[in-house]
Amino acid sequence: MLKRALFFANPHQLSLKNNQMIIVSKDDAQTTKSVPIEDVGTVVLENPQSTITLPLLNALSDNNVAVIFCGANRMPNAMLMNLDANTTQGENYRAQIEAGEPLKKNLWKQVVECKIRNQARLLTKIGKNGDKLKPYWMNVKSGDIENREGIAAKIYWTEFFGKQFVRQRTGADPNALLNYGYTILRAAVARSLMGSGLFPAFGIFHRNRYNAFPLADDIMEPYRPYVDEIVWNLLLQGETGLTQEVKSALIKVLHTDTKFDKVTRPLEIGLSITSASLVKCFNGEQKKVIYPLVE
Repeated sequence: MLKRALFFANPHQLSLKNNQMIIVSKDDAQTTKSVPIEDVGTVVLENPQSTITLPLLNALSDNNVAVIFCGANRMPNAMLMNLDANTTQGENYRAQIEAGEPLKKNLWKQVVECKIRNQARLLTKIGKNGDKLKPYWMNVKSGDIENREGIAAKIYWTEFFGKQFVRQRTGADPNALLNYGYTILRAAVARSLMGSGLFPAFGIFHRNRYNAFPLADDIMEPYRPYVDEIVWNLLLQGETGLTQEVKSALIKVLHTDTKFDKVTRPLEIGLSITSASLVKCFNGEQKKVIYPLVE
């Protein structure tokens, strides 16, 4: 079932009653809404004056809801994730931890191939020269020892936004829009990994002692172009700042259609398909991670 993404830019009081999220506006106490907990997939808390009760946080965690807390700059700063989201996670953790380097290198090869291929398809979709990337997603070697991902990224961003654009976390616009969208995507990926019984802290390629979700950073790579497309369309509409409307549009990436071999599913559901296939790879049941292709 497609889950709802709730975004709170204004001050609200959030609590739990009868397994419903009770939403009360602090600007108008008469404005009260309720949402069934089982319908919620992502919650973004942006306004510093919002309050949320511990019973509600526990209920959201029990239902594997990705809760994103924003900092003083109104940018995503932290996530609440469930530590017991899958009945077989102990077994899956062991398979994940014991995965050998050949398997990890093969999995990363698949990630790089699909990421570059999706970047190429998106460029073609928006009228750019996606064929420039074809030599880079073809014949990627195990572990991407030739760093085709990095080389392709430079070509991709130049083709996408022009030679003057530099992709940085703190760079000029539209970096802020990309960063926001990627953070929402990252939270959804981490949620899907936990739901499939995997631990986001054990990465395939990404490794950083200060990064709690390296596996999410690995698995989200082929999905990044779905955020890029939304940012591209926002820019065409003249939207360059992180307004409330722009943030809402970026959160809707979770509902973007993703096309697999035989089915089309919303991105949020697509992530579950990818995560479930990754579990099978770790357990030796199959060799290929299932990713969608940009249409």
